[in-house]
Amino acid sequence: MAENKQSVADKVKSGVSKVKGEVKDQIGNAKGDKSMQADGKKDKAKGKIQETTGKLKEDSDHKY
Repeated sequence: MAENKQSVADKVKSGVSKVKGEVKDQIGNAKGDKSMQADGKKDKAKGKIQETTGKLKEDSDHKY
C-alpha cells in the first residue's frame, strides 16, 4: 500500500514539475532569457522522469 502512495506522489510531483517547467520555458522565451528556458526544459524533463517512475512503481504494485 505504501508503494501505491509513492506512485501517486511521483505522479503529482511530475505534474508540478512539468507545469513549472512549461511556465519557465515560456517566460524565458518571451523575455529572450535562454537560461530560464533551459531551466524550464530541465524541469519538464524531470517531470517526465518522475512520471515514468510513478508508472513503474504502479506497475510493480500490480504484479504482486
